[in-house]
Amino acid sequence: MQILKLNSNREEIIKAAVACLKNDGLLIYPTETVYGIGANACSHKAIDKLLKYKGRRQGKPLSIAVTDQKMAERYVEINQQAAKFYKNFLPGPFTVISKSKNLVDSRVNSEFGTLGIRIPDYPLIVEIIKTFNQAITSTSANASGQKRPYKIQDIFEHCSTKQKALIDLVIDAGELPKNEPSVVIDTTLSTPIALRGSLDQNHHHTGQILWSKSANETSALASRLMLNHLNQLQKNGLIFALNGPLGIGKTVFAKGVAKFLGIQEIINSPSYSYMNEYAYQRAQTKGTFYHLDAWKIDSQSEVELLNIQQLIKKNNVLVIEWFQQIEQYLTLEQKTTLITLDFAESKQKRKIVISES
Repeated sequence: MQILKLNSNREEIIKAAVACLKNDGLLIYPTETVYGIGANACSHKAIDKLLKYKGRRQGKPLSIAVTDQKMAERYVEINQQAAKFYKNFLPGPFTVISKSKNLVDSRVNSEFGTLGIRIPDYPLIVEIIKTFNQAITSTSANASGQKRPYKIQDIFEHCSTKQKALIDLVIDAGELPKNEPSVVIDTTLSTPIALRGSLDQNHHHTGQILWSKSANETSALASRLMLNHLNQLQKNGLIFALNGPLGIGKTVFAKGVAKFLGIQEIINSPSYSYMNEYAYQRAQTKGTFYHLDAWKIDSQSEVELLNIQQLIKKNNVLVIEWFQQIEQYLTLEQKTTLITLDFAESKQKRKIVISES
């Protein structure tokens, strides 16, 4: 492993970094957020090495760093929504997700065929990428599940000897300002959705408004939300609370959750049975998907018969249609992640307001 201080000769740093990337090596580099780890995004060998270093990546797609929008267009299809983000927020601490052109190693893409793009607001890194003339991975340099790396010691203290041996070059800029990781914005649906962070610091409380033009988009939204909350699922479980009139897309959303979990059974609304349950296994995660319909429930005793509180545990997902019918009868633990979706019809589109508590 070679370590170069940022105050070293700039040309030497760039030359060494490009040589590292050309040889399918791993490069640790500073950004305006945290230290990242870079590898040639198009090299199978380099991505093999990166994944050995990072460990399990279930539900955590990689992203890539490029120099500008023109370079990004080599790798992704930039729609009108994405173009606005490029114009208004990049370069900067944002990752913009678009449909991939599949030029990177397949493991860099998400399971939805999308790819996140970063344009770092850090001139040295942009210059390295420009000289290399290919995209590099843009993922934090910490081992999976470890603390955010604001200094090189943060990285070395929390990785094994084997992991350290995989690192080829480190650009050490000292301790970075403790900025948040990049905001991740998915622009592939009708409305951009924040998968990490938020452009609006208040939306967590007031509700993020999304629009769905079709059942496929509603199903895709369910998958994105599941991916976004995979950590919470694996720790304490998830509840999706759905409200809205008949035929608005609540069961379609439930089907999207089931699809994400890999459930092959037909998902029907549990209007008569109150609750259907489905065992699932997604990668190494095993759990149960509970699909509930609360339309006919109107008392505390009926809610207690469902034992909802006992169903809420790690790896379990609850989708509750007509949640407003039982909301007053439920007392949820503070650690429970409750995601409320209020559906409404508006000009042949579905308006979906998402709130999390």
